[in-house]
Amino acid sequence: MNILLLGSGGREHALAWKIAQSTACTHLYIAPGNAGTAAYGTNVNMGVSDFEKIKSFCLDNQIDMLVPGSEEPLVNGVYDFFKADAALQHIPVIGPSQEGAQMEGSKAFAKLFMQRHNIPTAAYREFSEANFEEGVAYIRQHAVPIVLKADGLAAGKGVVITSSHDEAVQEFEEMIRSAKFGEASKKVVIEQFLTGIELSVFVLTDGKHYKILPTAKDYKRIGEGDTGLNTGGMGAVSPVPFAQGAFMEMVEDRIIRPTVEGLAKEHIIYHGFIFFGLIKVEGEPFVIEYNCRMGDPETEVVIPRLQNDLLELFTAVQKQSLNEMTVYEDPRAAATVMLVSKGYPEAYEKGKVITEIPAPAKDQLVFHAGTKADGDQVLTNGGRVIAVTSLASDLQLALTHSRQTAERIQFDGKYYRRDIGYEFVS
Repeated sequence: MNILLLGSGGREHALAWKIAQSTACTHLYIAPGNAGTAAYGTNVNMGVSDFEKIKSFCLDNQIDMLVPGSEEPLVNGVYDFFKADAALQHIPVIGPSQEGAQMEGSKAFAKLFMQRHNIPTAAYREFSEANFEEGVAYIRQHAVPIVLKADGLAAGKGVVITSSHDEAVQEFEEMIRSAKFGEASKKVVIEQFLTGIELSVFVLTDGKHYKILPTAKDYKRIGEGDTGLNTGGMGAVSPVPFAQGAFMEMVEDRIIRPTVEGLAKEHIIYHGFIFFGLIKVEGEPFVIEYNCRMGDPETEVVIPRLQNDLLELFTAVQKQSLNEMTVYEDPRAAATVMLVSKGYPEAYEKGKVITEIPAPAKDQLVFHAGTKADGDQVLTNGGRVIAVTSLASDLQLALTHSRQTAERIQFDGKYYRRDIGYEFVS
């Protein structure tokens, strides 16, 4: 099979590494890719939402399967584009329809879906410029902390947790009237703050059946001890120690199964990954958010622990035969530490030379997130630069190995969190 993978981050590097291992993979193309993905296929200078260019490339290169890594092409309707074009209809797209992608593309859409299917989530209201003053009044009487979420896509940064009413009103005004997150915050969801521990649960669904993948927990804040600004993710661990037994039975019964069945009942086409951002509150799971693709950096800990041939699973999605598959997990723990550019998640410089990048090893992988090749050199090309993932018999050892390699890799302004996984290790 000839595969086209869309994206350029650490998630796509991890997916490329895994897809290239499949005996079914003839040639892998990654658009646009990064300095790391080039080791597993051919990078193609093409935007993930340039559908006409993607069409031409697929036809010229006899592509047999399209794998969108990030949410952008899915929310923009790449699935529908392929299915509506007679020349492309035969190419399976591993992802939801544009309507299905609204589970991530619109917080309000997702909240209403959860209400209709009695899926546990935080209480909320939604507001826009049309009822702005009503929103301010609602904030003034709301218990603190107050969670404000941009309705649309904001690259993982559209959530603000405020500790006072004045701060919440200011953020609300900046989101709606000053377009803090652009079009994404024209509508804002104001949500009850839930206290608990977060985790990420992933499933692959063919629209009828689903398979649960390894669990993970990521760390969004820039600072150690979960302080400072929200980022796209500073690291992750897998598995999550408490995500087993009775708790995971509740997750499946109350959240996963009602979600997949709800999509089917509403005739929403969904053939791909569902990311459940969950929080455990007093022993019970609640949904914080849905994503319509794998997480980043969670992919970098989940995919190395997945022992299946990924293309076999994708083919089962295409054939709606996932029920015939068994998911196999590596019993070892995985830990990812993300190296980021100085200043991230705000202004940062690009083009810094990266040195001392180790070759992949049996127990450790280095996934490029924001890099580009420049001759023989590798340069920084994003806020999140490199994800170091280690596998070991226990989480403590995996974290130690990832931190050691993070220390060894060098570029000007390098920063990483040294406390990833802190709740689970002594």
